[in-house]
Amino acid sequence: MAMSTAQTPGRPMRADARRNYDRLLCEARTAFAEHGTDASLEDIARRAGVGIGTLYRHFPNRHALMSAVFQEAVASLLARSHDLAKADPCVGLVDWLGAIITHAGEYRGLAQALMSTSRDETSALSDCNVPLREAGARLLARAQATGTVRADVSIGDLMQLTNAIALAAEQAPEDPALAGRLLTLTLQGLKGPRAAG
Repeated sequence: MAMSTAQTPGRPMRADARRNYDRLLCEARTAFAEHGTDASLEDIARRAGVGIGTLYRHFPNRHALMSAVFQEAVASLLARSHDLAKADPCVGLVDWLGAIITHAGEYRGLAQALMSTSRDETSALSDCNVPLREAGARLLARAQATGTVRADVSIGDLMQLTNAIALAAEQAPEDPALAGRLLTLTLQGLKGPRAAG
């Protein structure tokens, strides 16, 4: 999450700065839900009752704002990965991939942003991408250790694939089952030799 210039390490944010920060996050969530992640930052600032300079003091760019907005969803997905680590390894991985697709499809433009920054650790969205990739890698390694998922599958490939499926589903809102069908179709190629038998 981007650090506000209204605070310094070890010193909490002033009360007025905290209120502005919270209002900006609230308005950004609403705007992203209504208009997608390319919603106007100026409108978000106006709806929060602050100037655009205040928005940029808290969030230096669009990706920083997106990362802050999606931290709650990321925390939920990380908790889900811990629960799924107790499930059958292949089932856990498949459920995890479905949860990632659902998350990436919640806001128009999110899947594209996550795809375009998936390997860019300088992007503020790495605060979303990196922990999700690490959690998914653990689930993938468990499934590969049992032989139910091919050894040559990488978590980077799976993350790109889930974002691509979410993006495809975003382009076909009239077909709400598309993401699930695409994931099922794709998973047939993930099965290792033990799963095929």
